[in-house]
Amino acid sequence: MSLIEKLQWRYATKKMDPAKAVSQDKVEKILEAIRLTASSSGLLPYEVLVITNKEIRDKIKPIANGQSQIVDCSHLLVFAAWDNYTAERINDAFDMTETIRNFTSDAGTAYRQMLLKVYPARDSEINFTHAAKQAYIGLGTALVAAAEEQVDSTPMEGFDPQALDTLLNLKEKGLRSVVMLPLGYRKTDEDWLLNLKKVRRAKESFIRWIK
Repeated sequence: MSLIEKLQWRYATKKMDPAKAVSQDKVEKILEAIRLTASSSGLLPYEVLVITNKEIRDKIKPIANGQSQIVDCSHLLVFAAWDNYTAERINDAFDMTETIRNFTSDAGTAYRQMLLKVYPARDSEINFTHAAKQAYIGLGTALVAAAEEQVDSTPMEGFDPQALDTLLNLKEKGLRSVVMLPLGYRKTDEDWLLNLKKVRRAKESFIRWIK
């Protein structure tokens, strides 16, 4: 199958089969795709929590409106964004870049100083919103990567983020939950959405060419 065919194949799976687990190899490929995705200024201002522990997922289900995929999936990804941009976080990112590339540049130093001047001075909620948008870039990449591996997934915003943050002790880590992504396999005899046609707006009303 081509990538387009795999994206036609994927859908927001409503019922997953708890008896089928995604292989570690496929999960690692999806996670690596997220790690390698685009990120503003290369900061990658979020983390991905991979939850396989059944007891924890049982506790997440009621704060996620009882969505069964939380417990029926084999791996639950939680995208948690930085709660704020700090000088330490920005410097860590730039220090890592300079170490890996083994050089510094005037342009890189100037850009670092610009971010250090602008980001930490902004309201923390503005910074969190920016970081959360970056997490959604990772989510989009994860959806495509899962389809490439023919792993089912369901992006989820329908949960109480404050309750999830408390359950996972995210505040102490300087993180706030943004979105979740269960990974698993569709339960073909119980998922009502499985055999329905995929519906998207026509290209003519969705894509505009400006020449």
